[in-house]
Amino acid sequence: MKILLTALLIAVPAGNAAFAATRLVEPQLRLERQEKSAPPRVALTFDACSGKTDDRILSMLVDNRIPATIFVTARWVKRNAAAMAVFKAHPDLFEIENHGAMHVPAVDHPASIYGIAAAGSPQAVETEVASGAAAIVAQGLQPHWFRGATAKYTLSSIGQIRQMGFRIAGYSVNGDGGSLLGATAAEKRFSSARDGDVIIAHINQPTHAAGSGVAKGIMALKAKGYTFVRLNDAIEDGSDETTN
Repeated sequence: MKILLTALLIAVPAGNAAFAATRLVEPQLRLERQEKSAPPRVALTFDACSGKTDDRILSMLVDNRIPATIFVTARWVKRNAAAMAVFKAHPDLFEIENHGAMHVPAVDHPASIYGIAAAGSPQAVETEVASGAAAIVAQGLQPHWFRGATAKYTLSSIGQIRQMGFRIAGYSVNGDGGSLLGATAAEKRFSSARDGDVIIAHINQPTHAAGSGVAKGIMALKAKGYTFVRLNDAIEDGSDETTN
């Protein structure tokens, strides 16, 4: 019996350690709250995973002078030179950040997330992050933030990415459900935003209904007196050691 109990005591921590090593987290990110007398403030963040550019969103941001943080993959940059030119022509509005090379989840063990195969090893995570950054640097820009495909990580991959010099951008409001929501549902998601929220949406799906709802939702926030900020222009607090 003594031998059996000893074996059990050893096995439980080992099992817990294995679970912790493979557990996926989806970090939160929020802005520092404004003073009560100040207008509410949110950060708009857009993923450009692959495909094209949603000009319904991009034109609205430019025409209304609304700042945003854009997370681009290397493969999106390669196929969307015109949009990149617009971003670079408005450095006061757009902050360009790293969404990886090939839109591979930055998870350092084999896994399938929303049907997408993860990087699968620390070496593959490094390649995804570093190659994504290199594509942005080649545009004459310097990324400081990283957001991986699916926005899920292990704690160890978070630590690895932080050691590479990047803060990791979580979010607090999912504005378009991966660009799969209808227009009305996306608009409602944006209307739910409160002071300090970091909103995630997509700017690479011009044929999806969500994009029109995103544009309307942003304009509705503007009409309510909300202000908008890029991530590099604010103080943020991220969970899971992603920013501190």
